[in-house]
Amino acid sequence: MTYALELKDLRKSFGKTEIIRGANLAVAPGERVAIIGPNGAGKSTLFNLISGRFAPTSGEILLGGERIHGLRPYEINRRGLARSFQVSNLFVRLSVFENIRCAVLWSMGYRYSFWKFLADLDDANDRAEEVLEMIHLDKKRETLAMNLTYAEQRALEIGITIAGGADVVLLDEPTAGMSKSETKRFVQLIREVTVNKTLLTVEHDMGVVFGLADKIAVLVYGEVIAFDAPEAVRANARVQEAYLGSVLADAQAAEA
Repeated sequence: MTYALELKDLRKSFGKTEIIRGANLAVAPGERVAIIGPNGAGKSTLFNLISGRFAPTSGEILLGGERIHGLRPYEINRRGLARSFQVSNLFVRLSVFENIRCAVLWSMGYRYSFWKFLADLDDANDRAEEVLEMIHLDKKRETLAMNLTYAEQRALEIGITIAGGADVVLLDEPTAGMSKSETKRFVQLIREVTVNKTLLTVEHDMGVVFGLADKIAVLVYGEVIAFDAPEAVRANARVQEAYLGSVLADAQAAEA
């Protein structure tokens, strides 16, 4: 079987400090995977390695069976992997539509062409309109990104992430800072826009994790100590001891 994304004995050290310690993970095409773990477990470092921001110290990263470690982020993106970040990264003085169109252009074969008018690129404009409808921002198409609500900005960033047609999507804490009602709507949006795509998300909200993920990978001290369906992970004694038991207890106390 060719996995959508595979990590083999992946390691990353900063000086003498080893952050990722032989991580192994194999994600099948179309799976939605949530990566959880305590603060300092290495989740952000893992995403940075997969997306090419960091080079691994050793080990392999395979995208669709092909090695991508050592490639630059834009090269990995062009091979079909896209990533969003914890902090919104938008062209705030461009409209919602223009933000999406910028993300669409390169994937559709348009390079640096100074003699072409954007308004005449019907295929790119149609694709941008399609993405706007998918993220439910078509009625805000002419609104400047800076004037959107926080939840709308996050939706726009997801639109930018998927606009290029990537098969593997990485979302870094997509619901951070949202209210419960916003989070509920956003989880449904993520489900809609990642149909037939492979999704990896780092998330601290256990309600989001158990409501969204097909599988959960638990990262503790730079190692994947469990990777299984949500209920199996919930019942895993090692996970309970290392992380999940205290998190669920805190969540239940907060709801009481």
